[in-house]
Amino acid sequence: MIWLTLGFALVALLYSSVGFGGGSTYTALLVISGVPVMLVPIVSLCCNILVSSLGVAKCWKAGLYPNSRVLPILAMSVPAAFLGGLTPIPERTLVLLLGGALLAAGIQLAWTSFMRTSPETLSTSRLPKLAAPLIGAGIGYVSGLVGIGGGIFLAPILHLVRWAPPRTIAALSSAYIAANSVAALVGKSLSLQTGRMTIDLWEFWPLLIAVAFGSWLGHKLLLGMFPERWVKAITALLVLIVAFRLLTSHV
Repeated sequence: MIWLTLGFALVALLYSSVGFGGGSTYTALLVISGVPVMLVPIVSLCCNILVSSLGVAKCWKAGLYPNSRVLPILAMSVPAAFLGGLTPIPERTLVLLLGGALLAAGIQLAWTSFMRTSPETLSTSRLPKLAAPLIGAGIGYVSGLVGIGGGIFLAPILHLVRWAPPRTIAALSSAYIAANSVAALVGKSLSLQTGRMTIDLWEFWPLLIAVAFGSWLGHKLLLGMFPERWVKAITALLVLIVAFRLLTSHV
């Protein structure tokens, strides 16, 4: 639990600094640590909600939400995340799906971290307006299925299509993760009947403290105390390491 707590704090610091909740890597670390797979989505989503909610509050105070166009993306992603949470998934399928998703997201993050684009270009979106709800729904369902917030999938796409400047995308991702995580947690709770697991869940309370502290530092970085390009590169490396670990251990 000590090493897991330190790992969660580090993940929260790195992910929150680029607008993510960290749910994908929380899930991966829990699976690798041998936590019962039925508990993994609940623990991961609880940590995710805490980190992303703190991020939303700080981004709101920083004025990053006006003109971010977050509502079209959330319109269908939240109910889709709820449906994904309701869908049962075998342990092996969960691990393989998560590993593949992390691998793709890590490659995208690494690629975007080396892209050099002017602010003017970044502010010009190439994504049709009608595509946003569809992308939100697809990512939301997959996120709810594996028990994460979905920011690790959404942000690289938004960077790719130049949806908004980088810090606006980070703020949008925090809101997206918070909303999807709540919806997915409700779905998972209904499908897994977590009342019988309440006692087991209490032993993970140090993880909540760890991610709260880590995310506090991370959101300080988000507001300009650390170059975003470096954070994205470090996060990509972490995601790729975990992805390879998951895939090589279950293929």
